[in-house]
Amino acid sequence: QVQLVESGGGLVQAGGSLRLSCAASGRTFSTYAMGWFRQAPGKERELVGYISLSTYYADSVKDRFTISRDNAKNTVYLQMNSLKPEDTAVYYCAATGRRTFLMSPRGYDYWGQGTQVTVSS
Repeated sequence: QVQLVESGGGLVQAGGSLRLSCAASGRTFSTYAMGWFRQAPGKERELVGYISLSTYYADSVKDRFTISRDNAKNTVYLQMNSLKPEDTAVYYCAATGRRTFLMSPRGYDYWGQGTQVTVSS
C-alpha cells in the first residue's frame, strides 16, 4: 500500500509560479511511475504529466510545468511556471507500479487527496 500526500497549492496571480510536492510512503517509491492530474469544476480529471522511465507532459502545460522526483525523499514535484487562470484546478498525484496506461487515471493504483491551485487573472 502506498499513501500519497500533496502539498504546495494555493492562490497565485497569473504569470506566477507554484511548486507542488507529493510525499509517498513505502520503500519501493523509486520503482513507481508517478503522475500528476488535475480536475477543474465540472470537468473530467485530466493528465498533467507523468514521470516514469521518461517524462511526459500534456500539450497545455508543456514548456511551463516540470515534473521531477527525489527518490531519497520519496517525493515527486510539479514545478508550475507562467501560470494561467485556466490552470485553476485541484491537482492530484498518483502512483502505479506499472509502466503502461500512464496517460489515463485508470492506469494508477494510488491517489493523493488533492491540493487546490487557484490562478487569478
